Amino acid sequence: MESRRARLDRFIGNHLGISRSDVRPIVASGRVVVDGVVATRINQLIDQFTHVVVDNRVVQAHTPLYLMVNKPAGVVSATLDKRHTTVIDLLDHPQRHSLHIVGRLDFNSSGLVLLTNDGRWSRQLTSPEQKIPKRYRVTLENPIAPDDIEAYVEAFASGMYFAYEDITTRAAQLRIHSDHVAEVCLIEGRYHQIKRMFGRFRNKVLGLQRIAIGNLPLDPALREGQSRELTAAEVQTIFQL
Repeated sequence: MESRRARLDRFIGNHLGISRSDVRPIVASGRVVVDGVVATRINQLIDQFTHVVVDNRVVQAHTPLYLMVNKPAGVVSATLDKRHTTVIDLLDHPQRHSLHIVGRLDFNSSGLVLLTNDGRWSRQLTSPEQKIPKRYRVTLENPIAPDDIEAYVEAFASGMYFAYEDITTRAAQLRIHSDHVAEVCLIEGRYHQIKRMFGRFRNKVLGLQRIAIGNLPLDPALREGQSRELTAAEVQTIFQL
């Protein structure tokens, strides 16, 4: 069942192969239990994670699943690829093939990738209207001289014009940690955006690691290639900026 909501009578009819009119007496006689409560309305809305029992037989019992992965460079942010290892290939989870990737991370980049079977959660997280920030640790080929820091910070904060797409990037936050290491916070994800922004200063990006999405940091205990499920609190607090 998709993450969109459906009427109870339509759902039961589709799963049992009966008409919606035939569902009405089944519900009226108390033979349908939804999330532990006897259903009384045929127009009750349910989603893919609603627990549904008809005549003591479980019709649907899906559980929402949310994982974080520490993606190594050289792994594809995809569910299937004939040439390269994918993020899904890294997982040792019985439900891994039911998951989809929330956003993407470039092939040569590393760090935090999220996966879920909850379509509404992933759409909310990737919606441009939500403006969920993503933070990256950047390793640079050339040192950023102290006299150049202000120019870098102002250029990132003002936005940069990309002629190929005919767009100006949204304001980005730049923090300099050392002469070769910086941290960038974006609320959008243009093609190779960070590499192209540093490219304006003729400074090549040697390493790019995503270290946080929203209020959720990459778990420092996860080695590259490892994953774990999110806690219930993390699923919610990721949106609390």
